[in-house]
Amino acid sequence: MVTQSVDGLIYTKEMGKLKISKDSMPCNKPKAQHSGTKSHVVKACSNGVEKIIRFGQFGASTAGKPKDGESDKMKAKRKSFKARHGKNIAKGKMSAAYWADKVKW
Repeated sequence: MVTQSVDGLIYTKEMGKLKISKDSMPCNKPKAQHSGTKSHVVKACSNGVEKIIRFGQFGASTAGKPKDGESDKMKAKRKSFKARHGKNIAKGKMSAAYWADKVKW
C-alpha cells in the first residue's frame, strides 16, 4: 500500500486505485475531487455513521447558486434538477443528491 497526501487528504493506493482515507477528512465538508467521474467528495457524518460520498457530474455546467439577472434557461435547469431528485435530496446528509443540491445547485 502506498500513501500520499493531496490537498490535505490522505490517499492510499490499493490494487491500482487511489482511495481516500476517511480518517483524514473532516465531517460534512465537501471538497472538489481531481480524479474519477465525480466532481466532488464529502465524508458524510450522521448519527455516528460515517460514509464517503462522491457526487456531481465531472465537467457538467451546473446552474450554481442563483444569481441576479439569471437566464430563464438556468432557472428552468435548477427547477428541473430539484424536481427530479427531490425525494433523494430529502433523505438528508447521507445521500449524494443532498450534497449535489447543496454544492452544485
